Amino acid sequence: MDINILQWIGYLASGIIALSMTMNSILKFRWINLAGALTFSTYGFLIGALPVGFLNAFIACVDIYYLYTIYSKKEVFEILEVRADNRYLLRFLKFHEKDIQKFFPGFIYKPEINTVSFFVLRDMAVAGVFLAHREKDHCLVVGLDYVLPEYRDFKNGKFIYFRLKDRFVVEGYKKVISEGKSEKYSAYLRKLGFAPGPEGLYEKSFE
Repeated sequence: MDINILQWIGYLASGIIALSMTMNSILKFRWINLAGALTFSTYGFLIGALPVGFLNAFIACVDIYYLYTIYSKKEVFEILEVRADNRYLLRFLKFHEKDIQKFFPGFIYKPEINTVSFFVLRDMAVAGVFLAHREKDHCLVVGLDYVLPEYRDFKNGKFIYFRLKDRFVVEGYKKVISEGKSEKYSAYLRKLGFAPGPEGLYEKSFE
Protein backbone atom coordinates (compact mmCIF):
# COMPACT_ATOMS: atom_id res chain seq x y z
CA MET A 1 0.00 0.00 0.00
CA ASP A 2 1.26 3.48 -0.85
CA ILE A 3 2.90 5.08 2.20
CA ASN A 4 1.11 8.40 1.49
CA ILE A 5 -2.26 6.75 2.02
CA LEU A 6 -1.05 5.32 5.32
CA GLN A 7 0.12 8.74 6.42
CA TRP A 8 -3.29 10.22 5.63
CA ILE A 9 -4.96 7.50 7.70
CA GLY A 10 -2.68 8.46 10.59
CA TYR A 11 -3.47 12.16 10.17
CA LEU A 12 -7.18 11.38 10.03
CA ALA A 13 -7.01 9.30 13.19
CA SER A 14 -5.09 12.04 15.00
CA GLY A 15 -7.65 14.64 13.90
CA ILE A 16 -10.58 12.55 15.11
CA ILE A 17 -8.94 11.94 18.49
CA ALA A 18 -8.17 15.66 18.82
CA LEU A 19 -11.80 16.51 17.94
CA SER A 20 -13.10 14.11 20.59
CA MET A 21 -11.12 15.97 23.26
CA THR A 22 -13.09 19.16 22.53
CA MET A 23 -16.49 17.60 23.27
CA ASN A 24 -18.36 18.77 26.37
CA SER A 25 -20.82 15.91 26.11
CA ILE A 26 -19.55 12.58 27.46
CA LEU A 27 -21.72 10.76 24.91
CA LYS A 28 -20.26 12.68 21.95
CA PHE A 29 -16.76 12.22 23.35
CA ARG A 30 -17.20 8.44 23.54
CA TRP A 31 -18.59 8.10 20.01
CA ILE A 32 -15.96 10.32 18.37
CA ASN A 33 -13.14 8.83 20.45
CA LEU A 34 -14.33 5.37 19.40
CA ALA A 35 -14.08 6.36 15.73
CA GLY A 36 -10.61 7.78 16.31
CA ALA A 37 -9.40 4.73 18.23
CA LEU A 38 -10.65 2.34 15.54
CA THR A 39 -8.95 4.41 12.83
CA PHE A 40 -5.71 4.59 14.82
CA SER A 41 -5.85 0.84 15.51
CA THR A 42 -6.26 0.16 11.80
CA TYR A 43 -3.37 2.51 11.05
CA GLY A 44 -1.14 0.77 13.60
CA PHE A 45 -1.76 -2.70 12.19
CA LEU A 46 -1.29 -1.49 8.59
CA ILE A 47 2.15 -0.05 9.31
CA GLY A 48 3.15 -2.99 11.45
CA ALA A 49 3.19 -1.00 14.71
CA LEU A 50 1.49 -3.65 16.83
CA PRO A 51 1.66 -1.69 20.14
CA VAL A 52 -0.24 1.18 18.48
CA GLY A 53 -2.76 -1.21 16.96
CA PHE A 54 -3.42 -3.18 20.15
CA LEU A 55 -3.48 -0.10 22.43
CA ASN A 56 -6.08 1.67 20.31
CA ALA A 57 -8.09 -1.52 19.93
CA PHE A 58 -8.20 -1.65 23.72
CA ILE A 59 -9.29 2.02 23.87
CA ALA A 60 -12.04 1.24 21.37
CA CYS A 61 -13.24 -1.61 23.60
CA VAL A 62 -13.29 0.75 26.59
CA ASP A 63 -15.37 3.28 24.60
CA ILE A 64 -17.80 0.52 23.55
CA TYR A 65 -18.14 -0.60 27.17
CA TYR A 66 -18.96 2.90 28.41
CA LEU A 67 -21.36 3.55 25.54
CA TYR A 68 -23.17 0.34 26.42
CA THR A 69 -23.27 1.45 30.06
CA ILE A 70 -24.67 4.86 29.11
CA TYR A 71 -27.41 3.48 26.85
CA SER A 72 -28.41 0.64 29.14
CA LYS A 73 -28.37 2.62 32.39
CA LYS A 74 -31.78 2.95 34.05
CA GLU A 75 -31.89 6.57 35.15
CA VAL A 76 -34.57 8.02 37.40
CA PHE A 77 -36.14 11.11 35.85
CA GLU A 78 -38.10 13.57 37.96
CA ILE A 79 -39.15 17.18 37.80
CA LEU A 80 -38.67 19.75 40.51
CA GLU A 81 -41.24 22.51 40.10
CA VAL A 82 -40.14 25.95 41.21
CA ARG A 83 -41.75 29.35 41.45
CA ALA A 84 -40.93 31.87 38.76
CA ASP A 85 -38.92 33.96 41.23
CA ASN A 86 -37.05 31.04 42.77
CA ARG A 87 -33.56 32.19 43.78
CA TYR A 88 -31.81 29.04 42.61
CA LEU A 89 -33.56 29.27 39.25
CA LEU A 90 -32.42 32.87 38.81
CA ARG A 91 -28.86 31.96 39.80
CA PHE A 92 -28.88 28.95 37.47
CA LEU A 93 -29.97 31.06 34.50
CA LYS A 94 -27.34 33.68 35.22
CA PHE A 95 -24.55 31.14 35.68
CA HIS A 96 -25.34 29.35 32.38
CA GLU A 97 -26.32 32.48 30.45
CA LYS A 98 -23.45 32.31 27.94
CA ASP A 99 -24.23 28.71 26.97
CA ILE A 100 -27.98 29.37 26.94
CA GLN A 101 -27.47 32.16 24.40
CA LYS A 102 -25.80 29.70 21.99
CA PHE A 103 -29.06 27.77 21.68
CA PHE A 104 -31.55 30.53 22.53
CA PRO A 105 -29.99 33.74 21.21
CA GLY A 106 -31.67 36.80 22.64
CA PHE A 107 -33.27 34.88 25.51
CA ILE A 108 -34.36 37.13 28.36
CA TYR A 109 -36.02 35.63 31.38
CA LYS A 110 -39.49 37.07 32.04
CA PRO A 111 -40.80 35.54 35.27
CA GLU A 112 -44.11 37.36 34.98
CA ILE A 113 -45.25 35.21 32.03
CA ASN A 114 -44.13 31.81 33.35
CA THR A 115 -46.87 29.31 34.10
CA VAL A 116 -44.66 26.21 33.93
CA SER A 117 -41.23 26.20 35.57
CA PHE A 118 -39.29 23.13 36.58
CA PHE A 119 -35.86 21.56 36.71
CA VAL A 120 -35.34 18.13 35.15
CA LEU A 121 -33.56 15.82 37.58
CA ARG A 122 -31.66 12.70 36.54
CA ASP A 123 -30.80 10.51 39.52
CA MET A 124 -31.38 13.63 41.63
CA ALA A 125 -28.82 15.69 39.67
CA VAL A 126 -30.01 18.82 37.85
CA ALA A 127 -29.82 18.06 34.13
CA GLY A 128 -31.74 21.00 32.70
CA VAL A 129 -34.47 23.56 33.11
CA PHE A 130 -37.83 23.95 31.36
CA LEU A 131 -39.76 27.22 31.23
CA ALA A 132 -43.04 27.75 29.38
CA HIS A 133 -46.31 29.64 29.49
CA ARG A 134 -49.91 29.13 28.45
CA GLU A 135 -51.44 30.85 25.47
CA LYS A 136 -54.90 30.72 23.92
CA ASP A 137 -56.15 27.61 22.11
CA HIS A 138 -54.68 25.40 24.86
CA CYS A 139 -51.09 25.96 23.71
CA LEU A 140 -48.00 25.46 25.81
CA VAL A 141 -45.34 27.85 24.50
CA VAL A 142 -41.77 26.95 25.39
CA GLY A 143 -39.57 29.82 26.47
CA LEU A 144 -36.53 27.76 27.42
CA ASP A 145 -35.68 24.06 27.26
CA TYR A 146 -32.03 24.11 28.29
CA VAL A 147 -29.97 20.98 28.96
CA LEU A 148 -26.53 20.92 30.57
CA PRO A 149 -23.76 19.78 28.17
CA GLU A 150 -23.11 16.46 29.91
CA TYR A 151 -26.77 15.44 29.50
CA ARG A 152 -27.32 16.26 25.83
CA ASP A 153 -28.40 12.84 24.67
CA PHE A 154 -32.08 13.70 23.95
CA LYS A 155 -33.24 11.83 27.06
CA ASN A 156 -34.34 15.08 28.72
CA GLY A 157 -36.46 16.01 25.71
CA LYS A 158 -38.00 12.54 25.47
CA PHE A 159 -38.87 12.70 29.16
CA ILE A 160 -40.53 16.12 28.84
CA TYR A 161 -42.44 15.66 25.59
CA PHE A 162 -43.33 11.97 25.83
CA ARG A 163 -43.33 10.79 29.44
CA LEU A 164 -44.89 14.04 30.72
CA LYS A 165 -47.43 14.16 27.90
CA ASP A 166 -50.33 12.87 30.00
CA ARG A 167 -49.58 15.45 32.67
CA PHE A 168 -49.79 18.27 30.13
CA VAL A 169 -53.02 16.86 28.68
CA VAL A 170 -54.62 16.72 32.15
CA GLU A 171 -53.63 20.35 32.64
CA GLY A 172 -55.56 21.25 29.48
CA TYR A 173 -52.80 21.57 26.89
CA LYS A 174 -53.43 20.22 23.40
CA LYS A 175 -50.12 21.12 21.78
CA VAL A 176 -46.71 22.57 22.49
CA ILE A 177 -45.07 25.27 20.41
CA SER A 178 -41.43 26.30 20.38
CA GLU A 179 -39.39 28.69 18.29
CA GLY A 180 -36.31 27.32 16.56
CA LYS A 181 -33.97 29.90 17.99
CA SER A 182 -30.85 28.23 16.54
CA GLU A 183 -30.00 25.48 14.08
CA LYS A 184 -28.94 23.11 16.87
CA TYR A 185 -32.16 23.69 18.80
CA SER A 186 -34.23 23.29 15.62
CA ALA A 187 -32.52 19.95 14.98
CA TYR A 188 -33.31 18.96 18.58
CA LEU A 189 -37.00 19.77 18.06
CA ARG A 190 -37.19 17.83 14.80
CA LYS A 191 -35.54 14.84 16.48
CA LEU A 192 -38.32 14.93 19.10
CA GLY A 193 -41.08 14.90 16.52
CA PHE A 194 -41.88 18.61 16.25
CA ALA A 195 -43.27 19.67 12.88
CA PRO A 196 -41.82 22.87 11.36
CA GLY A 197 -44.30 25.66 10.76
CA PRO A 198 -44.31 29.29 9.65
CA GLU A 199 -42.03 31.97 11.07
CA GLY A 200 -39.53 29.52 12.50
CA LEU A 201 -42.05 27.90 14.85
CA TYR A 202 -42.20 24.19 15.63
CA GLU A 203 -45.32 22.41 16.87
CA LYS A 204 -46.08 19.08 18.50
CA SER A 205 -49.57 17.80 19.29
CA PHE A 206 -50.45 16.20 22.61
CA GLU A 207 -53.54 14.55 21.14
